[in-house]
Amino acid sequence: MNRIIVCLVFAGMFLALSGAAKAQQQTKVFRIGFLEATSPSVSLARLEAFRQGLRELGYVEGKNIVIEYRYAEGNFGRLPELAAELVRLKVDVIVAAGGTTAIQAAKSATSTIPIVVTATGDPVGDGLIASLARPGGNITGLSLGGRELDGKRLELLKETVPKVSRVAVFWYPTGPGEHPTLKELRAVAPAFGIEIRSFEVRSPNDFESVFQAATKGRVGALTVTGHPVFTGNRNKF
Repeated sequence: MNRIIVCLVFAGMFLALSGAAKAQQQTKVFRIGFLEATSPSVSLARLEAFRQGLRELGYVEGKNIVIEYRYAEGNFGRLPELAAELVRLKVDVIVAAGGTTAIQAAKSATSTIPIVVTATGDPVGDGLIASLARPGGNITGLSLGGRELDGKRLELLKETVPKVSRVAVFWYPTGPGEHPTLKELRAVAPAFGIEIRSFEVRSPNDFESVFQAATKGRVGALTVTGHPVFTGNRNKF
C-alpha cells in the first residue's frame, strides 16, 4: 500500500514540477519541501520509499534536488509556521504528509507553490479543492475517498465480527474533518445494529485513559479516524 501511495505521489509531484522544468535548464537543482505532521521515526518507511522513487527517476538528493524537511513531531500547532518556512525558502513544490492538518497548513501558506498530498480522506468536504473533477488551485495528490468510506468500514467490521453491537470511535475533536466522520459513523451505525461510543483524544497521553473507558463501556471493537494523532502513534494500539 505504501508503494502505491508513493507512486501516485510521484505522479502528482512531477506533474507539478514539469512546468518549471520546461522553463529551466536540466542543471537546475529543484528544492522540495517535505512537511510532515508526525516525526521522522513514524514516517521512516514512507520517506525511504519516497527517496528511492526519486533515485529511480534520476533525482538524487544533494545532486539535482534538495529536500527541506520540516516535522511537527505531533505538535500540530507548529504546522503553519513550518509551512511558512518552506515558502520563505522558495521551494519548488511542497509534499504534505501526515493528514489534512498538514495539507491545510500548506494551503494557507501559499496559493502558488504546487502542493502534493500523500493522502487525504475527503479533499472536497475538507475544503482543500473545489471538486475531484476540477480541483483548481495548487493542490494535487491522492484521495482515499470521501465520507462514504467511513460507513463502509463499519459495514466491513460488522461482517467480520457479526456479534459486535458497541463500537468505540477514537477521534480528535479539533481536527479538520473529524466531526463529519463521527457524524457519518453515527448515521450509518443503526443500520448494522451498532451503537457508537465516541471518545475524544487530544494527545497520545490520553490513550491509556480512553482505552480504560472503552473497556468499561464494554465495547466490542474499535475504530479510529485518520488524524495524525492516531496514524503517528500506531505502536500504542
